[in-house]
Amino acid sequence: MSDQPAFRSLDPIVRPSVADQVFQELHKQIVWLTLPPGARLSEVEVSKVLGVSRQPVRDAFYRLSQLGFLEIRPQRATRVSLISVDAVLQARFVRTALEVEIVRAACGSISETWKKRLNDNLAQQEDAVRKDDRNRFHQLDDAFHEMLCLLSDHAFAWQIIQESKAHLDRVRLLSLSFNQQFTLEEHRGLVAALLEGDADGAEKRMRDHLSRLYHEINRIRSENPDYFAEE
Repeated sequence: MSDQPAFRSLDPIVRPSVADQVFQELHKQIVWLTLPPGARLSEVEVSKVLGVSRQPVRDAFYRLSQLGFLEIRPQRATRVSLISVDAVLQARFVRTALEVEIVRAACGSISETWKKRLNDNLAQQEDAVRKDDRNRFHQLDDAFHEMLCLLSDHAFAWQIIQESKAHLDRVRLLSLSFNQQFTLEEHRGLVAALLEGDADGAEKRMRDHLSRLYHEINRIRSENPDYFAEE
């Protein structure tokens, strides 16, 4: 018998293509508002800045347009799409449906290790609020919700949430100018309900938490009118 391992059944490692890397970088900058709604982009400029040829940039532009993040119009400048309130509310609906089930599944199954990790995350959120570090708070917010998926043994749900929430993220970042403390307090309430094993309470807190944006959207839009599409 050969001592060589049987690798024939394994799939080869696929490395991200240049187009994938360009897409990921532009997607990140759009979601994080580094490239704000309405910003103009050109294949030539992006290819120069990123040090790549125009073809992968063209491919990335097309993928972003299919996701609703770029407007590509013949003979006119390509622009970052304005925020669609409809797209934001649809993403919130999907996220609520998943995360309500996540918190119900998490109740009663939180180990001491997870308890510590959640409390550590809350402490870091508090520090970010105190320093008004909105980007860091946004990252910690995402990490908090990902933890809920992991500790409930539904890690796959976070991938689905990530894929659907990009339009929502632009509005979430804008909302952090006034609601970081509210969000932190809601996270604390969620953890308290989870540790008590109160599934109904955790569900209500999650619904309230994710529905707040619905009530804040008009304020966010009035404070950033140039970022939003007319609908």
